[in-house]
Amino acid sequence: MRINTRAALAAAVALGWSAAAWADGAVVGTAAPDFTLNDTTGQPRSPAQVKGRFLVLEWNNPECPFVHKHYDSDNMQRLQRAMTAKGVVWWTVNSSAPGKQGHVSPEQAAAITKARGAAPTAVLLDADGAVGRRYGAKTTPNMFVINSDGVVIYAGAIDDRPSTDPADVEGAVNYVQRALDEAMAGKPVSVPQTRPYGCSVKY
Repeated sequence: MRINTRAALAAAVALGWSAAAWADGAVVGTAAPDFTLNDTTGQPRSPAQVKGRFLVLEWNNPECPFVHKHYDSDNMQRLQRAMTAKGVVWWTVNSSAPGKQGHVSPEQAAAITKARGAAPTAVLLDADGAVGRRYGAKTTPNMFVINSDGVVIYAGAIDDRPSTDPADVEGAVNYVQRALDEAMAGKPVSVPQTRPYGCSVKY
């Protein structure tokens, strides 16, 4: 499914976003920036490899309280399981630099993923921050949804409750799930961009 960029920008303005805000990093309605990053097993991963499938990129810092909110409540894991069961590829990306909060080795990242009961397709390590900067990832979490044509169809927050309280998960509008459900049903994405919330990415 292709997105009308003009309509997407109009929706952004209606949501209080300026056109300039859309020019920073991955732009909704345009091709997702390609990259290659190793996962925790050393396997290289690239969006080009999974074109033809929906892809979610989830920026993550395991020490961030906003990330804890979504993992301690099982919210992120439930969404990962539900979407990967439908054939969506889900990559969790860690862009924390060495010496900064959230930086982990491949072994540590794998252990954290297992302990959380997380279910991404893979965890990718971006220690130099090049991919995070290319996408304009600002917070953890910061979410991007890419459709089967390789076009960014959603960028921003996971939901509409910018807090660290796990109790706020219930009743929240999950923008990532909504975008995937709509796009996979062949419908336009009703909210293609939101302001991400969370801890700043520790570049």
